[in-house]
Amino acid sequence: MNNFSISEVMDSLGVNKFTWQMFFLLGLAMVFDGYDNMIVSYTMPQIAAEWGLGAVAKGSLSSWSLIGLIFGSAIAGIISDKIGRRKALMYAIAAYSIMNIPIYFSNSFEMFAIFRLLAGIGLGACIPIVTTTYSESTPTNKRAIFITFGMAWMIVGWVLAGLIATAIVPVFGWRLCYLIGGIPLVYAIFLYYKMPESAYWLANKGYRERAVRALQNIERIATGQFSDWDPAALIVPKKPKQVGPKALFSKQYIQITSGIWIMYFCGCFIVYGINAWLPSLMLEKGLSLSSAYGLAIAQNAAAIIANCSTGFVAEAVGRKKNLIISFGVAALSVIIMATVSGGFAAILAACIFLGFAVNYSITAVQPLMAEAYPTEFRNTGVASCHAFGRIGAASAPIITGIIIGMSQGNAASFLFYVIPALIGLLAAVFLVQNETKGKSLDDLAEINI
Repeated sequence: MNNFSISEVMDSLGVNKFTWQMFFLLGLAMVFDGYDNMIVSYTMPQIAAEWGLGAVAKGSLSSWSLIGLIFGSAIAGIISDKIGRRKALMYAIAAYSIMNIPIYFSNSFEMFAIFRLLAGIGLGACIPIVTTTYSESTPTNKRAIFITFGMAWMIVGWVLAGLIATAIVPVFGWRLCYLIGGIPLVYAIFLYYKMPESAYWLANKGYRERAVRALQNIERIATGQFSDWDPAALIVPKKPKQVGPKALFSKQYIQITSGIWIMYFCGCFIVYGINAWLPSLMLEKGLSLSSAYGLAIAQNAAAIIANCSTGFVAEAVGRKKNLIISFGVAALSVIIMATVSGGFAAILAACIFLGFAVNYSITAVQPLMAEAYPTEFRNTGVASCHAFGRIGAASAPIITGIIIGMSQGNAASFLFYVIPALIGLLAAVFLVQNETKGKSLDDLAEINI
């Protein structure tokens, strides 16, 4: 029997029924994650009013879960590379959903902060695991599309958070929004029975027979039949000399690691800083609660379009060019938002463009994360990038609160975000060297990125 690799089998099957099953299965995990991430922004004004919080404490309401995300992302990759993608994702979802329930009963800022931090640990683990699993369950020539399309599910969760908050907060108050955040616990149990393990992970852990069975299951779902492959004929890339967190900073990977970390940090800083404060800033402009929420929802709806489109552009022009374009457009959108004048229509248009541009840039980084590292520490690499990015996400709402507290005005507060956009652009230009477009994961394992 001829030798074969997992990438060859996946590419020969193309986009098929299994690909779409994984797309929707993992997508639902991202919807729940997105809802939980964004619901704080929509309940921030009411929580701050109830507990009499100042600008900095108000901004920190969004930061507590983001701090948890840093720790969750940091450990998610190590755990996922050790026990597998399926178990790690199931545990992460169960953790953050359980931690949301006590927030319904919280009666102080401190109690809220503790449980949001704990929930953030689970939240931080989800996105890198999903990104990695998307990369390992799609054909090479569509990998970037499905990774970035998958991120669009998170924005669906953001929009869902806005819709639920708009309907619930004025009538029932903010607490019920967090009780709803406990629903994903049921989904975590569902994943245990329905989510298959990555064939790449199984093969690289030495489970050749299980890896072949996983490939046969994919082929059966895709074609209705499966091949009788010999596990001994499965080609598994040579193991790297070094694995784990230390490998990210080895001579072979330190440049691409630095580039991805910087770009994702800047992207997270922009997106989470703006998202955390946008409803409050719109209220300060004199808009009604429903209008302020409506602008934030419109911005996030534009983000869905951004996430869906960036993968197509990455496959067309390559990862590096796409990143350079994305951060340049993000800087332009921030300037427009900071200087827009006129009525509601002008502000709405600026919000939509802003939502598209800044989310396009942060999503454009995602494919490169998964492609930069071999299977042995792919999720460790992806998760570490997310962890570093979350430092930017956690600090941005607080820094914005400090800037606003200095009475710099809305325009100065938004113009501040031009700086990280330009830094991200420079990182794309100077730190991303080799193009990963069109190369299979098995091929990339042999290349010095």
